[in-house]
Amino acid sequence: QVQLVESGGGSVQAGGSLRLSCTASGGTFSAYVMGWFRQGPGKEREFVATISRSGGSTRYADGVEGRFTISRDNAKNTVYLQMNSLKPEDTAIYYCAADRTATKVTSVTVYEYDYWGQGTQVSVSS
Repeated sequence: QVQLVESGGGSVQAGGSLRLSCTASGGTFSAYVMGWFRQGPGKEREFVATISRSGGSTRYADGVEGRFTISRDNAKNTVYLQMNSLKPEDTAIYYCAADRTATKVTSVTVYEYDYWGQGTQVSVSS
């Protein structure tokens, strides 16, 4: 079994930055395509960013590209999401996810992912 644990969430004013971390255990981290998703109040879970197994390829949602950066450190079994220039609309619970069986280099839909963390709250005030 694979467990994912997010950390780094919190409350910040608009324009501020946060760095989320997600550490995996119980599996082979380097074999997983990783992703970040978020779910705001009254909204469906939406794609934020994804990164390939070795970290060579990334994809971002249109609303975060240029502000957020996904990265991974396979030696630490950890994926990160650096969030800069935060906006109130970024307020959500952020989830990391692992796609164990990916046949593409990145995965952008919820159904592709096999394992999910419990989430970490990000609150951005104006």
